[in-house]
Amino acid sequence: MRLIDTHTHLDFPDFDADRTRLLADAAGRGVERMVVLGVYQANFQRVWELACSDERVRAALGLHPIYLEQHRPEHLVQLRQWLERLQGDPRLCAVGEFGLDYYVETLDKARQQALFEAQLQMACDFELPALLHVRRSHAQVIATLKRYKPARAGIIHAFAGSYEEAREYMKLGFRLGLGGAGTWPQAVRLRKTLPRLPLESIVLETDAPDMAPAMFAGERNSPEHLPEIAGALAEVMGIDVHVLAEASSKNACELFGW
Repeated sequence: MRLIDTHTHLDFPDFDADRTRLLADAAGRGVERMVVLGVYQANFQRVWELACSDERVRAALGLHPIYLEQHRPEHLVQLRQWLERLQGDPRLCAVGEFGLDYYVETLDKARQQALFEAQLQMACDFELPALLHVRRSHAQVIATLKRYKPARAGIIHAFAGSYEEAREYMKLGFRLGLGGAGTWPQAVRLRKTLPRLPLESIVLETDAPDMAPAMFAGERNSPEHLPEIAGALAEVMGIDVHVLAEASSKNACELFGW
C-alpha cells in the first residue's frame, strides 16, 4: 500500500530522539513521502534541513495563525525571500501552514486576515499550493479564496466541515486533508460527510505529533500511523483501504506535481 502523509511537523522536538528510526519505519509501512510544514519563522531552517537530509521529505514554509503573537512584519519579508531563493527546487512543495483560526478567541481576526492574505498572495505569485489551517472560519476562508482564486489551489488541512463547505472548496480546486479526526466515533458530522466526498477530493495526513487517531489515543501521532488511519477512514467511507490509498496518493502527486 502506497501512502503519502501530506501534513506533518516532523521537525518538532517531539521527534528529536527517534526521527531517523521513525522515517525508516514509516517508509517500511508504505508511507513513501511526507510533507513537513513550517509554522513560524524560527523553524524554517529546521524544516528545510530536514527536507535536504531525507529524500522522502518535502518542505512547506508558512506562518501559522496560532503563533500570531510571535509573527513580525519582517517575517513575511523573510518568507518571501525563502520562496524566492528556493523557487524551482523540488524539495519545496507549498506555502503553509497558514490560514484562519477563530476557535482561539484571543487571536485578533483582522491581523489573522492580513497575514492570511499576504501568504495567499505569495502562493499565487510563486504558483505553489496553499496548505491551509481552518478552524471555525470556513465562511471567511472560502470568501477569501474566491477573491484570490489561487491557480494551484491546495489542501484544507484537517477538514472537519460540512458537505456544503466541502463542495465550496472542491469548486475552487482544493483537496480535503483527512486524518485522525475522522477515526473518532464522536466526530459524528464528519463521519456522516466522509462517505459523500468524491475520491478525487481527498488526501491523507497525520498532523503528527498532534491529532492522534482513536486507535492510538493519548499517544504521540506519527506518519507510521497512516496505514491505520487510512484503514479506519476507508471503513467509515465504505470502500477498500487500497482504493483510498491509491486515490489519495494520486491526488497528492497531482497537486504537488510529483
